[in-house]
Amino acid sequence: MTDAPGRGLANTPEQDELRDAVRAVLARHPGHEAWAPLTAQVGAAALAVPEEYGGLGCGAAEIGVVMAELGRTLSPLPYLGSAVLTVRALLASGDRRACAEHLPALAEGSVVGALAWAEEPSPGRGSWEAADLAARAESAPDGAGPLLTGVKRYVLAGPGEPGLLLAFARAADSDRLGLYELTAPPASFTVRSTMDPSRPLAELTLDRTPGRLLSSDGDAVLASVRDWACTALAAEQAGAAARALEATVRYARERSQFGRPIGSFQAVKHRLADMHTAVESARGLALAAAAAGAPPELSAAARSACSEAYAYVAGETIQLHGGIGITWEHEAHSFFKRAHGAAHLFGAPSEHRERLARYLGYVRPADVRSGP
Repeated sequence: MTDAPGRGLANTPEQDELRDAVRAVLARHPGHEAWAPLTAQVGAAALAVPEEYGGLGCGAAEIGVVMAELGRTLSPLPYLGSAVLTVRALLASGDRRACAEHLPALAEGSVVGALAWAEEPSPGRGSWEAADLAARAESAPDGAGPLLTGVKRYVLAGPGEPGLLLAFARAADSDRLGLYELTAPPASFTVRSTMDPSRPLAELTLDRTPGRLLSSDGDAVLASVRDWACTALAAEQAGAAARALEATVRYARERSQFGRPIGSFQAVKHRLADMHTAVESARGLALAAAAAGAPPELSAAARSACSEAYAYVAGETIQLHGGIGITWEHEAHSFFKRAHGAAHLFGAPSEHRERLARYLGYVRPADVRSGP
């Protein structure tokens, strides 16, 4: 079996160069140290920013190349939250003043942004659905601007508090969802311990926090952000699954049992072949969604398929590595944790299959009414 998954999500010569540049930076600079060279030397944070705002004017395809490489190294960088979610939210808002003010710094990487989106409508149940978002924005008594109140969960965070915070909230007078820029620090911004220590997630508390309305059509902004978020995360999952497979193939070639490499046993070959099929299927869907510009149908399909493929491959990685696959000294357990943690970002795979069914016009039998 070859190491073909090492291609990442590159599909053109230019994307090959981008992949190689990102991979080289991540190999030389571990963890958060990679942020400065990745943004300053490669320009990764500027990819989705239009040229008029100091960016490179690229699209979801180039974002997918970077995300696949970040997935391969289980990078903790705030790229998804800042260069994808925050940038896309600003662009989708249509607020040119906010774009001109913030996008150049986000493109440079000198400012890290975050989008406060998900909430917990009931204890223990996080939701990314617009209908479950209940944070409120009420008018200030002095007319200075809206004041936001609520608690946001699972905010994709960096090593410190972000320099730019955007949040979805409902106008108290109309219940209409809007996108707001926080113009003052929140009441609290706390990074929480999670199952996956390689992806920092924060909890954000708003207590009459001053803000500025960027868009009163929050539903449309959220839909656009979600499609890009799902497409980018699918690319990350495809890249991570490919890396896990590479590590497993290498181990199967090196580990001997009964005087021969375990990769020569038919049962192991079959499992590796199934893993390879899952990785290539995930890569194909992730590539299709990114190349098409993150349309709703493909983003939902890629998000669901890549989540399940990655979880399957990560589980098989532990199994085929034997006992060492679950020790803290081995990377297999890290891939497993990232797989299951990422599966719940932006909604579980089953939720995206339901989204896909709605986009395609399908309904469940229980939704079909009989009789007059």
